Amino acid sequence: MRGAPGKVERAMAVQSKPMTVEEFDRFVALPENAERLFEYIGGEVVQVVSNQRSSRIAARIIGFLFAYLQQHDIGFLTSSDGGYQIAGERYIPDVAFVSRSRQAEPSDQAYGPVPPDLAVEVLSPSDDPHDVRVKVGNYLAAGTVVWVIDPERKLVEVYAPGQPVRKVGVDSVLDGGEVLPGFTLAVKDIFAA
Repeated sequence: MRGAPGKVERAMAVQSKPMTVEEFDRFVALPENAERLFEYIGGEVVQVVSNQRSSRIAARIIGFLFAYLQQHDIGFLTSSDGGYQIAGERYIPDVAFVSRSRQAEPSDQAYGPVPPDLAVEVLSPSDDPHDVRVKVGNYLAAGTVVWVIDPERKLVEVYAPGQPVRKVGVDSVLDGGEVLPGFTLAVKDIFAA
């Protein structure tokens, strides 16, 4: 979830107690934090750092989604530098899609106020499973579909509001559902060498 899409590492010595979202917003605005990205998950500051394997997977997904959006001009993509305000927290998905019906143009705020229609989170060894569960739950509450990409298991978990989780394996095809009508992607292509 950072730099190039990568993943999360707990920020060391950043806080001694949980922060409020207002304190978080002031913290990330400090000059010494200008070159770093952070998420605010459950009152905690989480620094987002790169991981080449996760980054490569996220870049591949961006490529496939970009090609689809070239043919279907229904919204825009953001990468791991685009943040969102979700349920009072601050998240930076590896990839996100926002439809024009929800937001006409990208926000110039560090953490845009409109939740994405689709958030893609590519897991890495440094991810905290609790943080991932919290984020998925909050994304769902905000009406966001979430694809959690597991490089180790070569699996995509699809979370959609009001629906059971769907696991899509490497020999199956991922589809865009109502968010990206007509979009399909062979899961093996996500993990291709």
